[in-house]
Amino acid sequence: MTTMEHDIRLEDYLDDKLQSTTDFDHLDTLLSSVEHQRSQLQSQLDDATAALAQARQSESDRQNALMAQIDEFQSLQSSIDVRLQIIASSDAPDEAIKRLEAPMGQLRKVDLAYKYLLLLQDVAELRQEARSHLPESPKQALEPYTKLKQLCLRLKELQRNADGAAVHLVNFVGGVTETLWDEMKATMSAELEAVLKARKWPNVDPDNAEVDEEWLGCFEKLIDLQVPEVLYSPTVVTLLPFEVMAQIFVKEFRFHFMSDKPTSTPQAIGAHCFPWFTALLEKWEDFLRDNFGGVLAARFAETGVGERMVYMDPVCGFITAMLPVVREKVRDTLEATRGDAAFLSSLMGQLMSFDETLRGGFAYDGGDDDVEEGWGGLTSEVLKDHFRTWLEAEKQFAVERYQGIMKTQDARMIDYDFAGAGKTKPTFAAVRVTDLLKNVTAQYERVRRFSHKLRFLIDIQLTILDEYHDHLRGTLEAYLSITSTVGRAFGVTKEQIAALEGTGALETLCKVYGSADHVVNALRDWSNEEFFITMWEQLQSRAKVTEDQSNLAGGMSYDHVRNRTSAVVGTEDNDNGVLFDETIAAYSARRQTAQKLLSEAVASSHHKIFRAYLHRAQWTTISDEVDNLAITAELDEPLRILKRDLDFLSRALGTAPFRRVWRQALEKLNDILWTEVLMSHKFTASGAAQFARDLAAIEGVVERYIPDGSSALGSLSDAVRLLNLPLEGEGMTLKKATDMVYTDNTEAKKMLEEVGVADGGLTAANARQILGRRVENAE
Repeated sequence: MTTMEHDIRLEDYLDDKLQSTTDFDHLDTLLSSVEHQRSQLQSQLDDATAALAQARQSESDRQNALMAQIDEFQSLQSSIDVRLQIIASSDAPDEAIKRLEAPMGQLRKVDLAYKYLLLLQDVAELRQEARSHLPESPKQALEPYTKLKQLCLRLKELQRNADGAAVHLVNFVGGVTETLWDEMKATMSAELEAVLKARKWPNVDPDNAEVDEEWLGCFEKLIDLQVPEVLYSPTVVTLLPFEVMAQIFVKEFRFHFMSDKPTSTPQAIGAHCFPWFTALLEKWEDFLRDNFGGVLAARFAETGVGERMVYMDPVCGFITAMLPVVREKVRDTLEATRGDAAFLSSLMGQLMSFDETLRGGFAYDGGDDDVEEGWGGLTSEVLKDHFRTWLEAEKQFAVERYQGIMKTQDARMIDYDFAGAGKTKPTFAAVRVTDLLKNVTAQYERVRRFSHKLRFLIDIQLTILDEYHDHLRGTLEAYLSITSTVGRAFGVTKEQIAALEGTGALETLCKVYGSADHVVNALRDWSNEEFFITMWEQLQSRAKVTEDQSNLAGGMSYDHVRNRTSAVVGTEDNDNGVLFDETIAAYSARRQTAQKLLSEAVASSHHKIFRAYLHRAQWTTISDEVDNLAITAELDEPLRILKRDLDFLSRALGTAPFRRVWRQALEKLNDILWTEVLMSHKFTASGAAQFARDLAAIEGVVERYIPDGSSALGSLSDAVRLLNLPLEGEGMTLKKATDMVYTDNTEAKKMLEEVGVADGGLTAANARQILGRRVENAE
């Protein structure tokens, strides 16, 4: 605080305390109070000064103590560094460690060996305990065995975590466990074998024999022994009692089919081996179910395997015991016939039939939980290694058969006996090709795996269909090259032209149309069969969930499968797609092209055969005879060819395509006769009557083959009717009609109604033109 500020505050203080003269009377009191306050402030200042000095002294002491500790630490650190250098330069610790390593290692080994011995002692005790309960009490024997099995699994788990340590110990315990289990099964099996031997099995009457208590007791003991194994095994377990009972049949099987006997040849597997096996099952089927079905139901019905027939049905359990020797026979047969494609094809069919017999005849499921797919059978096991070989063999056979079909003399001939009247007739080749494809379907329809079935469909059936489609397309291209002006410019042989003479052109096109129509109808029928419907649904399901588009099924990509089957594969449009969509579309296009060319061929033929008739100039002749006129001579040949073509096409085509082809052709003939006869000539009454007679002859030929087919000539028929109006009479005459038609359109329409041709499509303008062709009106 500055002196000036102090003086100001003092002045303010005095002004506050001495505001009047009376205040001076209390001046001593005021001075005394000020002195007292000063004394208090001085005392407080002295205390604060003393506290500050003490704090500074304490801080100085702490600083000195800290420095002393730092010096002491640095001294100790230096001492430690010196000692570490001395120790580092000395060999004494390393020598001591080395001297102790061997004793410590021996100590660890002794400790480990002691623990090993204790473990092995436990293993031996568990094994001995399990043995002590057999064969009287297999359930009690399972308790120590189960502990031993758990110990074995635990050791293997620890071994994996320890990078494969203690190999010998783990292998030993595992071997003891497996050996014990084999001993337990052998001990129990021996008891059943003795019982079977005493009963002279299998020399018993399967229809009358009953299993006694001892036999049934041994059976139950073996099942009890296997219950834990059955319940917890990830694979199918062969039931021991059936394995024991099947031993004699296995030996018999080997004697008949795996020895030097004639029945052991690979070719006899379907004729002798499989029938022997099924006959054996049929013989003992009732015996097994009647005597042992209750035991299996009591043990497994309420367990997790209660739905598996291999554990619930004694016959299926017996089949499981017999199948290993059959598998061995099949493997030996495949090995002995390696490279024989024809035999492989035959064997696969026999295997599938055998599998179907076991599945359908004996309800064998192979222990498979998949109810829909079921047991894959021996066939699926063989196809894991031999599918590609089988596929190539079947493809080779099918392609060779197709080529043989196409080389036969009647392959390109129409099979008129294939269907009745009113049905389109295919060629013999088309019928045989579809029959061939049906046989291919029969070869693989019983295969269980979807990718295998899809491979057969695409690699064999669709490949053959593509080849036959190319053949039909080539036929149409050859036809066009012969009949077109451009095609002929490149050279056409006389033989090719001669082949199209007469009905040759129509026959060529009918062959293509009928064959394509037959294939389309066959594919549509197949698409409604359960087998192909199921395949389509499986393909759609797989296409929607498969992430790897490069391998949709069987190594085929999504695009490849879609291009060969249907464009809607993998989409939500399930109801509008089938497996043969793309193929049906291709054949439908060939059929449509053939039909179009047929109509054009008939129309072109009409233009040629009617040429002489079109240029006839005798429509203005005058004759009194108009009722019993003969057909114009120039029309005889057209009518003959018309009848010939109608007769041929009526036999080759179905009713619907036959009518479509002729309707288009007759409409063009209608236009030709309208333009080049009716509108190009003048007609007298007799000439008009002659034209009407000729037209009636044409219509008569058409109606004979196509009821109401002459309606395609309707406009010309109406025109000829108008053209033939009489010169005089009570009804509509030529003059009256002419007057009405030139009055106005209303009168013209009234005239057409009176004549009866108003509904035929004739207009007033047409009527004026038609009536104008009469020479009487021209005059």
